[in-house]
Amino acid sequence: MSGATSYHNSMRVLVLSDPAAPHLKVLSKLPDTVDVVVTRDPEFALEKADGAEIIFNALFNAELLRQIFPAVQGAKWIHSISAGVDHILFPELRASSIPLTNGRGAFARSLGEFVIAGALYFAKDFRRLFATKASGKWAQFDLEELHGKTIGIVGYGEIGRAIAERAKPFGMRVIAIRRRPELSAQDPLLDAVYPPDRVADLMRESDYVVAAAPNTPGTRGLIGEREIAAMKPTAVIMNVGRGQVIDEPALVKALTAGSIRGAVLDVFNQEPLAEGHPFYTLDNVLLSFHCADHVDGWIDNAVAIFVRNFDKFVKGEPLENVVDKEAGY
Repeated sequence: MSGATSYHNSMRVLVLSDPAAPHLKVLSKLPDTVDVVVTRDPEFALEKADGAEIIFNALFNAELLRQIFPAVQGAKWIHSISAGVDHILFPELRASSIPLTNGRGAFARSLGEFVIAGALYFAKDFRRLFATKASGKWAQFDLEELHGKTIGIVGYGEIGRAIAERAKPFGMRVIAIRRRPELSAQDPLLDAVYPPDRVADLMRESDYVVAAAPNTPGTRGLIGEREIAAMKPTAVIMNVGRGQVIDEPALVKALTAGSIRGAVLDVFNQEPLAEGHPFYTLDNVLLSFHCADHVDGWIDNAVAIFVRNFDKFVKGEPLENVVDKEAGY
């Protein structure tokens, strides 16, 4: 494969993927001297795993990586195309000393836009606008501004910051939860940052609550019945992180009772969402089917992170997006 990097020593990169996947064209930026092996066949992958220095898991599951993992103990680096790594951190990989990086940041911009779209959907009451138009009758009613409203972000990583970057120009007050709030104490986008034990406080203050946290033991069910009960009755909750962060039965209960205004959801506890799930029929729910980040070139951007990291790897520079295996992200 041709490319502009200056690395000339031969090495094997094992890419776990459908060889026909169009986004793999981005790998053409790797040097010609790199032995790039692309396969999703378990037997062939196992054969090529021995001697592979780099493993690029370009599948959105860990099944094949788990199967061949015993044969890749000599690898010096593993990269996951996805940003979330809860599905890939099987015990053997978690215990391994092999560095793991991920696609964090590749999807942040589009998810930030989706959150703003969801906020506008409720603020401008698009559902009522559509219904009124369909009725064929002229009917004026009042709408809202995002200006002056508070958006609370649970999980202030790449996605969280992308949300803040887009909310601030609307004149919104931005507050956030992160595990180490001191890391964002000077962030000009934030009006306040709280530790995880203050989730209920954030929920109480916010007009729009956005879950953008990874799925880890510390975040599962982080937003439960108590936290949802703390929300304003006019508030909207959104989830663009991981479905497991929000207690779904508690959320369904609140939405059905009308104790909160609504929800904007892109991720769920189980996917695909089961047929007949209440989210399909609740009028106060805006659904995306885990495709809010499926914009033009979205997977290309994720592969580009691997290529950028490859250049750092061969130069001996620190890798981007190194996963803290114990923290789970």
